[in-house]
Amino acid sequence: MNTAVCVDVGSTYTKAAQIDLDGARLIRRAEVPTTSGSDVLRGLDAAVAAVGGGEHLYVCSSAGGGLRLAVVGYEALVTAEAGHRVGLSAGAQVVHVASGPLDAGGVRALRAARPDVILLVGGTDGGDSSVLLHNASRLANARLRLPIVLAGNADAQAAARALLSEISVISASNVLPRIGVLDPLPARAAIRDVFLRHVIGGKRLSRGRRFASLVSAATPDAVLAGVELLADLTGTGVLVVDVGGATTDVYSALVPDAEISTGPRRDVAGTLWRSRTVEGDLGVAVGADGTRAAALAEKLPSPGDDQELAAAAAVIALRRHARGHSAGPGQPRTGGRDLRDIRLVVGSGGVLRHGGGERVLDAVLGDVVGGWAPPERAKAVIDDQYVLAAAGLLAVDHPQVAGALLGDAIGMRA
Repeated sequence: MNTAVCVDVGSTYTKAAQIDLDGARLIRRAEVPTTSGSDVLRGLDAAVAAVGGGEHLYVCSSAGGGLRLAVVGYEALVTAEAGHRVGLSAGAQVVHVASGPLDAGGVRALRAARPDVILLVGGTDGGDSSVLLHNASRLANARLRLPIVLAGNADAQAAARALLSEISVISASNVLPRIGVLDPLPARAAIRDVFLRHVIGGKRLSRGRRFASLVSAATPDAVLAGVELLADLTGTGVLVVDVGGATTDVYSALVPDAEISTGPRRDVAGTLWRSRTVEGDLGVAVGADGTRAAALAEKLPSPGDDQELAAAAAVIALRRHARGHSAGPGQPRTGGRDLRDIRLVVGSGGVLRHGGGERVLDAVLGDVVGGWAPPERAKAVIDDQYVLAAAGLLAVDHPQVAGALLGDAIGMRA
């Protein structure tokens, strides 16, 4: 039997799934505690052994807090916002967004956010390059010693790279080549490359180089790949809410709307049809206090047990995902999502898989007073076998197998 093992090394648990590649089916899965206190390879190897091993091994990781990204851009509502959206879609936790020319205070705020990587953007292709070059110079002089993904004005990138000559820089196509046109894929790929080369190895999660050589993606990036494949498979809008112990992630894949893309309602920062947001203050374990505080702010009942915490975290995360975010008090909200046409809602996370997930999704779909419009005619399912990450890991090498796993998960295998 030709088998693969897909492993997600999380901050708390390491999950493994053994996949029959010839039969395109899940054979068995297991999860063990992540051994981040010693060496994450111990937990990874134990998880692989628990499912019986395989001829091929695919690994993603969010251990050690995953990828912390700071965005440095030009206008708050245009290129900085575009960079923010791209960073989230790349599986990063965006911990800081700066817009305009960096000054000493801006550099201090950037340093205080403790990012792993900086995404430097600014200007449309052929447009104003002064802010991009100013910020490149500031970052060079700040001696932050962080890798930089440069994805701004294409005509100014050579000059920006020259200013950043003593820093590790990966160039990518401009995230916003023209007003209203968002091009996320090259920057996403560059951020993924930086994560694998610099972040995984730099968190001291394992001795030696084996773990870094095994990891092919940040877990949120793998899950988003699975969500994108699921959207392609179903041909409809897909919404995923993943409730964890420390964070709650939301993924949405929308069907492109020609009127929004080209018409008068076009977003100047571009429309990202497949997106992710992460809420670092919402969870059911170490994030429980944050969930209770957020529930109070949203005028929701104070949650008690794990299922109530999960429901509150999911509802609040979906509200934020759909309503978008604001750059500060009195600033307009940007990056919101119209989810009314979503046809499939998927719940994920251990607390949902281990019972009561339907209650969580009922709370999400019944949230009619949260300042957003929930999906109107959606099917709700639980990813109880945790196949989204596995499908994302297999999507490039074995797309048909990945599609079959997702079809089984939602009850629509061909």
